[in-house]
Amino acid sequence: MADAPSISLKKKLEGKVAIVTGGASGIGEATARLFAEHGARGVVIADIQPEKGKSVAESIGSHRCSYFQCDVADEEQVKAMVEWTVKTYGGLDIMYSNAGITGSFFQTLLELDFSEYDAVMRVNARGMAVCVKQAGRKMVELGTRGAIVCTASVAGEVGGIIQTDYTMSKHAVVGLGASGETAAGIARDKDQLRFALGGPDAVRRKSGAHRRGFGEVFRAFD
Repeated sequence: MADAPSISLKKKLEGKVAIVTGGASGIGEATARLFAEHGARGVVIADIQPEKGKSVAESIGSHRCSYFQCDVADEEQVKAMVEWTVKTYGGLDIMYSNAGITGSFFQTLLELDFSEYDAVMRVNARGMAVCVKQAGRKMVELGTRGAIVCTASVAGEVGGIIQTDYTMSKHAVVGLGASGETAAGIARDKDQLRFALGGPDAVRRKSGAHRRGFGEVFRAFD
C-alpha cells in the first residue's frame, strides 16, 4: 500500500466531500483531520460516540466538518447518512469505511463465544459491505469520480490462536476488496471509482494511523 501523500500534495482534496466512519477516535479521527488538512470542504464523522464525534468535528471546524450518529451495520441508517451528506455538502467523493470493533482479545476457536462473534461480524464485515454498497450506489448515481477505502488489517492476511472472530471479520474485508463486484463492477465506468484497502497493524500513535492505503484516494483526483 502506498504511504500517505507528501506535503507537496497539500490541498489535493480541495473541494471534495468525505465520509469517515468510526471517525470519532483513533485511525478514523486521524483520517478526518488528514482529509481536512488536504482541503476537503466537507468531512462527515459517522460514529456512535456523540460526545467524541462532536468534539472532533468542532475541533476541525464546524464550517466543514459535521458529526452524524450512525450504526454502520444498519443499512437504513447508512443510507440516511449518505443522503444527508449529499444534501448538506452537495456531493460525495470519498467513503472511508473504517468503523470496527475488536471483541474479546483472547477468543480462541475452541472457546468462541458466538454472541461476541455475531457482534464483531455485524460491524466489521456487514458494516463494511453496507457502507461500500450505499456510498458506491450514490457515487454512481451522481456520476462521481471518487474513492472508497476500507480499513482491513494484518489479521486479514494471517491467522492466530487468539482473536478468532476479529481475524475472521478482517478476512471478510479482504474478500470484499477482492470481489469483482466491489473492485471493478461497482461502477458502470471502471475508471469512475477507485477502491482500496488499508491494512494497518497495531497502531501505536494516532498521528501515524493514516499512513497506509490512501494513495488511491489521492490518485483518484489526478
